[in-house]
Amino acid sequence: MNIQQVKAMMELQALGNLGSIASSSSEGTNVFQTVLENALQTTGTDTLGSVQNLLDTMPQQALSPTLPLSQKRDASKGPETGIDSIISRAAERYGIPAKLIHSVVKQESGYDPSSTSHAGAAGLMQLMPGTARGLGVTDVFDPEQNVFAGSKYLKQMLVKYDGDMKLALAAYNAGPGNVDKYSGVPPFQETQNYVRKIMDSYYA
Repeated sequence: MNIQQVKAMMELQALGNLGSIASSSSEGTNVFQTVLENALQTTGTDTLGSVQNLLDTMPQQALSPTLPLSQKRDASKGPETGIDSIISRAAERYGIPAKLIHSVVKQESGYDPSSTSHAGAAGLMQLMPGTARGLGVTDVFDPEQNVFAGSKYLKQMLVKYDGDMKLALAAYNAGPGNVDKYSGVPPFQETQNYVRKIMDSYYA
């Protein structure tokens, strides 16, 4: 068997087996190497030298394990932490898009659970003390309590404004009283920038 035949066979074998091998391999395992070893069981050990030469000539990137596309993260969602799981569960409970919650968290706190503002808002979704108490939060810096309460409040604003995301976000930032007073997004530079940035992040 010549080297071109070996390469062709390896490609076919990899297509058939890479998915199952990747899912069963432990972290750090060289998945492509595993596929080659699997294939050797079919071709026989007499091709070992040719396969080794092939490996030696391949770029290092091709020999490194990579995540399947379905497991790659959306970089806009912030750092890989348990916050992702909390946001996913909050989104499911309150029936709002997880990406919207991510966009609010990113804008409000930059994914910092200990974040506080000069006005007294705190935590991932920057809850004001009165709002937090009204939503049953006992520890505003607890990520789960904060995200679930903030998501519940955001859902309330979406319901109040018939699903209008801009008005709901404006109410989240400036209070529903100001949205009602101005019959729309209040003419506050901070609130207008807030709504625009979150909408841009959400639709990115």
